[in-house]
Amino acid sequence: MINEERLLNRFLNYVQIDSPTKEEREFAEYLKKEMESIGLDVIMDDAGKKADSNSGNLIGKLKGNTSGETILFSAHMDTVSPGIGIKPQIRDGIIYSDGTTILGGDDKAGIAAIMEALETIKENSIPHGDIEVVFTIHEEGGLYGAKNLDYSNLDAKLGFVFDSGGEPGEIIVQGPAQNKINVKFIGKEAHAGVAPEEGISAIQMASYAINNMNLLRIDEKTTANIGIISGGKATNIVTKEVIIEAEARSLEDKKLEKQTEHMVKCCKDAAEKFGGKVEIEVENAYGAFKVDTKHKVVKMVKKACENLGLKPYTTTSGGGSDTNILNANEITAVNLGIGEKNPHTLEEHLHIKDLENAARLALEIIKVFG
Repeated sequence: MINEERLLNRFLNYVQIDSPTKEEREFAEYLKKEMESIGLDVIMDDAGKKADSNSGNLIGKLKGNTSGETILFSAHMDTVSPGIGIKPQIRDGIIYSDGTTILGGDDKAGIAAIMEALETIKENSIPHGDIEVVFTIHEEGGLYGAKNLDYSNLDAKLGFVFDSGGEPGEIIVQGPAQNKINVKFIGKEAHAGVAPEEGISAIQMASYAINNMNLLRIDEKTTANIGIISGGKATNIVTKEVIIEAEARSLEDKKLEKQTEHMVKCCKDAAEKFGGKVEIEVENAYGAFKVDTKHKVVKMVKKACENLGLKPYTTTSGGGSDTNILNANEITAVNLGIGEKNPHTLEEHLHIKDLENAARLALEIIKVFG
């Protein structure tokens, strides 16, 4: 029932509309018109003012023709860099970029699947309950669109986020919390050749701290990483300031707290050892979520998958998504696989069959709730 040719052209068109994080306006305006042409009532909220974007989130509502339960579909409009001037190419049933940019399947594949499902139910008069759609801004790097969404505009208590790299059938029921850890080491400048002993090296402090940290895979539920290091002016100056930007994630709050405290202690110990100072900011980027596998939202996705001949399975994720924020706002949501492979890289690609199955799944979810 899905119009495969239209779906493919829709996706190819979407990825060629530039929408890097914080600059989603052109794509949002395009989507708004398309949603309205299908029959949705659409508003653009003012989240961009808080999320540092030139656009707001799109909130669409399609009135149902049955008494079926209200459901929510969500995906994000922004893409990571390099994502300007994407030129999609198809080889052997797989969509790639030309190798100079990402593809943008993260998350325009999700949007295309949702939009195709909505158009299909309208043109075929398929019975459905009320459907709400949220396409967010500034998801990459902080989930800021979802964080600044006005949830009073929504009635749905069950949500489906189309934004995971697994093949359709994957149901992510658990995701981690994340702490951002920003650190500034403050030492003392001195001439590195004439009087180095008069200086306190911030680089040395940072190096000592990092060397003593447990990083990367901590255990099966916890990870940590130093992502950015900056500082220094010249080789002949003992560096006064170094900034590191780090993160810790865990599926369990206690483990996240323990890892964060460990990283903070390493930084404080380094400053004390070398006689410098350290300034540390810890920010909770988002909380963890866990949906019971027996919950209705999971059972209905499984039923939809089985109706289509897809093999459903539940799993956990080490990454954050808008799913975390929806669950924190009393919308029980799962993140569904749409087949986006190698996202955030120049090797990103998407199998056309996965795109089609994602759209079929969105349509079937609407049917089982209708």
